[in-house]
Amino acid sequence: MRDRRLADDRSPDDRLAARFAACRAERRAALVTFVTAGDPDLDTSARVLRALVAGGADVVELGMPFTDPMADGPAIQAGNIRSLGAGTRLRDVLDMVRGFRAEDGATPVVLMGYMNPVFAYGVDRFAADASAAGVDGLIVVDVPPEEAEELLGAFRAHGLHLIRLATPTTDDARLPRVLDGASGFLYYVAVAGVTGTASAEDASIVEAVARLKASTDLPVAVGFGIRTPAQAAEVARHADGVVVGSAIVSMIGEGTAARANDLPERIEGFVRGLSQAVRTARTKEFA
Repeated sequence: MRDRRLADDRSPDDRLAARFAACRAERRAALVTFVTAGDPDLDTSARVLRALVAGGADVVELGMPFTDPMADGPAIQAGNIRSLGAGTRLRDVLDMVRGFRAEDGATPVVLMGYMNPVFAYGVDRFAADASAAGVDGLIVVDVPPEEAEELLGAFRAHGLHLIRLATPTTDDARLPRVLDGASGFLYYVAVAGVTGTASAEDASIVEAVARLKASTDLPVAVGFGIRTPAQAAEVARHADGVVVGSAIVSMIGEGTAARANDLPERIEGFVRGLSQAVRTARTKEFA
């Protein structure tokens, strides 16, 4: 049975629902881009955030820097180290979103990270502050559905989505538990392992997306291992969203090492190429 409860219960001012609906009306997938907040420093990171949107990102994921990002590969681990080394704190991440919201009230912003910083901040206090700053939802990668009751209650109370992860090992018996309480979109991790280390076969993504969409009306976004416009276009032909993260974070690392002053502009250009590929993927398929 398809889980329609949360898909049909979105408020009119739900930015995620509005953005995925707009992309669906344009008969295309959404481009979701990820960077670690505060990488390589707060000022540059704020400029990069705006560059992502200027380049065509439909949804932005901001990583909350953490000392032990166990689900992430070397590129994003390095981004966490750079951010923490620059002194970024969780309240700085919320301040960054607040500053972004002063200029952009439409682009959804999702925070992604681990439970420890949220717990240290205080779950309900964090949910209230995140909502007030303009955050739309969170992905907390190390909290399984069985242990998410406190998070789910706080997020619902403050109008935040709890976005869940499905993986190639999420079988039909497990999937209903993953979907219970999920909202915003479902993030399909296309490969087993950490971020940025491998790419899934196209056939496996097509099969997985079809299986997930048979069980939920939530948009299905696919990530892990997508680094090029061609790869993004292939996924965009089948999924509701395409997530690119490690490739962008790698650019930040390379730009930082080279002391590149034009880093935001270079990232904007890279994202523009991804956006064009995603926006035209389905029209080219039938051309």
